[in-house]
Amino acid sequence: MSPPSVLPPRVIAIVVVLAATCFAWSPPAGAAVVAATASGADSVSTTVKPSRRDYLAEARAGFTPENRRYQRVRIALALLEPLLTVAIGLLMLFTGVAQRFRDLAQALARRRWLRALVFFSLYSIAMAIALLAVEWYGGWLLEHQFHLSDQSLGAWAIDQLKALAFEIVAVGVVPVVALAWLVVESSPRRWWLWLSIGAAPVMALSVLLQPLVFEPLFNKFTPLEDASLRHDILALAARADVPARDVYEVDMSKRTKKVNAYVSGFGGSQHIVIWDTTLQQMSRDEILFVMGHEMGHYVLHHIWKGLLLTCLGSFAVFWVAAVFVHGLLARFGERWGVPNAGDLAALPLILAMLGLVNWLGQPITNVVSRQIEHEADVFALEITHDNDAGARSFLKLAQGNRSDPEPARWVELMLYSHPSLGERIRFALDYRPWERGQPNRAYRVR
Repeated sequence: MSPPSVLPPRVIAIVVVLAATCFAWSPPAGAAVVAATASGADSVSTTVKPSRRDYLAEARAGFTPENRRYQRVRIALALLEPLLTVAIGLLMLFTGVAQRFRDLAQALARRRWLRALVFFSLYSIAMAIALLAVEWYGGWLLEHQFHLSDQSLGAWAIDQLKALAFEIVAVGVVPVVALAWLVVESSPRRWWLWLSIGAAPVMALSVLLQPLVFEPLFNKFTPLEDASLRHDILALAARADVPARDVYEVDMSKRTKKVNAYVSGFGGSQHIVIWDTTLQQMSRDEILFVMGHEMGHYVLHHIWKGLLLTCLGSFAVFWVAAVFVHGLLARFGERWGVPNAGDLAALPLILAMLGLVNWLGQPITNVVSRQIEHEADVFALEITHDNDAGARSFLKLAQGNRSDPEPARWVELMLYSHPSLGERIRFALDYRPWERGQPNRAYRVR
């Protein structure tokens, strides 16, 4: 499961000017905590009765024709929206819109930072308008058609305006675009290399600040009100050797009926967050399993590993994007009146190519992400020994989010950052190394 306030696709394409898209770890559903005592073995000694329910059959039966229609639309949007963003960026150049934005920015401002801010603000507003119908359909209408949201249209519109304002401030006012433009202008052939190097600190900073700055713009975070549940979660954290200070609940019910939980940030900004919808729809042991999964991300250093892998991958992303950019400029640059990548009007082209390369590389990113999520599932099962709660939490996730428990293989490769829920249910029920006297793979008893 993913953090609730994830930047929209166009913002991701913008931030990737200095940083490749970061992994967003969603705390899948799952890990229930059973009161346990460390016994010196790798696993915690508990006794859980095996389930007599066929959870996989229930998940399959719950994937009704209505849910299948919902997922078909979601798949189409996930595949086409990034390409639409790329097409709009190119269209700005072919129609001369980007060039007019550049000329206006040069006429209004003398300083590089202000020119970049003016251009980027115009670009962001134009992109938001061009994508408005798709954002409205996928983000509001579709969710209401399938009874997954009660959010008013006005509240949704306010969220969109907040996201646009944040985009302009975080990338334009904070001189990310101006610095990137300076790099591209100063090194027209090797700009991709320098921006790749600059990706690491920007990505780390974005992960640090997301729970402190971006997420509170959209939701209210409060300490978990259920004192007993909070105590159990913190006790689980202590067993996992996670220095958790608090657990937060977030008012996502004003926006969606789906369930989720997640961990974001690191160090002092780290948040363990449960959606209020999850608190309403899941039982205590299921919620504890979910928390075990999230703690697994921390203990297994997934955020740091993800940042490292993404930084390494950004070199390939920027390099391939640069090849596309220079190829298109050689073919159309004279027609566009954009001589090189250092021209401010080339920014939509650079962002479009970065977005295209990220889209093409998504299957590779997903392979890594699915492995990370699987490791967190292993950790949750090993720290709780509550296979039944894990399977039930995945079942509720499938039912509450109208998810396909067994998607087509190509869909999973292209779009799934987590293993399919059917696969996770099977694994949750079958993985019991402690019953065979085998050591744990992820959780180590301290």
